[in-house]
Parts: sequence; structure tokens; C-alpha cells
Amino acid sequence: MTAMLIPLLVPLVGAQQVAFWILAPVMVLAALGVVFSRKAVHSALSLALVMVSLAVQYAALDAPFLFVAQIVVYTGAILMLFLFVVMLVGVDVSDSIIETIKHHWIASVLGALGLVILLIAGVGRAIIGSSAGLAGATSAAGGNVPALAERIFTRWVFPFEATSALLITAALAAMVLAHGENLFPKVRQKEALQQRMRDFVSDGAHLGPLPSSGVFARTNSISAPALLPDGSVADSSVSKTLLARGAIVDAGELKAPTHAVYAEIQQAAAEAEEALS
Repeated sequence: MTAMLIPLLVPLVGAQQVAFWILAPVMVLAALGVVFSRKAVHSALSLALVMVSLAVQYAALDAPFLFVAQIVVYTGAILMLFLFVVMLVGVDVSDSIIETIKHHWIASVLGALGLVILLIAGVGRAIIGSSAGLAGATSAAGGNVPALAERIFTRWVFPFEATSALLITAALAAMVLAHGENLFPKVRQKEALQQRMRDFVSDGAHLGPLPSSGVFARTNSISAPALLPDGSVADSSVSKTLLARGAIVDAGELKAPTHAVYAEIQQAAAEAEEALS
């Protein structure tokens, strides 16, 4: 009896079901990582895991166009843009609690409620309504890609264009909300030069450029502060960003060769004095 039931049960579990039950928990955990990660880079990497897993789901559902589009467009382009913005802005920049646009949180709350209602309606329709299946969606147009193009540019052309306009509006709104107030006037090259001369006259500040990293050190890395001839650290060469991230090399380790050279010089001078006396 068991041998007769095995051939009936095996076809019920295919590659699509296996891919879904393996990748669905991974996608959920990665999505939670996007929301709850304390660092923006970790959130972006979790988002990459979600996108790659979704692309594998498309491949398992015999949708090669969506699979390639998910990898090339979203994972390869948009996510890289996210990472570029994170690197450009910096991960150590503290969030400002000052509202650039007054009372914009009301519109944010209304938008979030609308998104929740939209998600509930979409999930409810998917659960309650009937599905035509992959064969019914592709048989009319002769394939996956023609069927998708026919649906987008005929039946769903208005929602498609509205989504495009919404994305552009969201990008402009993000730039407006992220734009900070100009608290200080922009300093041009002439004003900067005059201020540097005033600092030199009043405080004796150095007129030249800041010292480079790794000077008088055993490495040319930007994470190594410059050392003065006496072995002390040149504070003006220390990167404030790397210092906040804890990536600066230990100054004591860098001072060791300099101190050793000074010790040899002092020993040679002492021996020379003894020989002369």
C-alpha cells in the first residue's frame, strides 16, 4: 500500500514548492533585518538577500524575464545606488530631529496608513480570489514576456504610468526632506585664503596643506596618522571619520621605529662623548 502511494505523493512536491519553502523563511528574516538593523550597510545587504531570493523564486516559476530583470535592475542597479548613497552620506551621521518641513509627519502617517490598507487589500484579494495560473496568463500572448508586455501596456497601463509618476514624486520628496538648512554662508576660495592668513597672523596656524597619512610611519594607509620627527602624532592628520569608527592604527605601535632610531642616535652620541673624554 505504501509503495502505491509514493508515486502519487512525489509529483505533488516540485521545484517550485521546494524553492518557496526554503527561500520564504530566508526572505522573511532578511526583511526583518532590513527594518531592525542598526547600521545602514547591514540593512542594504539584507535587502540584497531579499532581492536575490525573489529572483530565484521567479526562476523556479518559469519566469526568466522577471528573473533577469530582478537581478540586473533591482539587485545590480538600484541596490548599488543605495550603497553608493550610504557611502556618500556616511554611516556615522546622526539623525536630525529638526523638521525641515513643518508638520510633514502628518502626511507621512497618512501615507503609511494608505500603504497598509493597500497591502491588506492586495493580500486579501490573492487569498480570496481565484488565480488563472501561469498557463492561463501566457497562453494568450504566446509566452511569458509577450503576455507581460500585453498586460502592462493595455489593461494595466494607467497603474503602470501612475507608479512611474509616484516613484519620481517619491524621489523628489526624499531630496526635499533630506535637504538641510544652510546655517552658514558658503565659503569661497578667496574667503578661505583670507581666513587662513588671519589664523596664521593671530594664532600661528600652518599655512600649507594638512600632513598626509602615514608620514614618518611604517605604512601609507589613510588609517595611520602622521608622526612628527619627535614621534608624537600630528593631530591635524587624523581622519575624524576613521577616528569615530575606531579604525585608526595604534600610535604607540607606529612610534616604536622612531623611538628606536632616536635611542640609537643617543647611544652613538654618548659613546662619542666617552671616546673624546
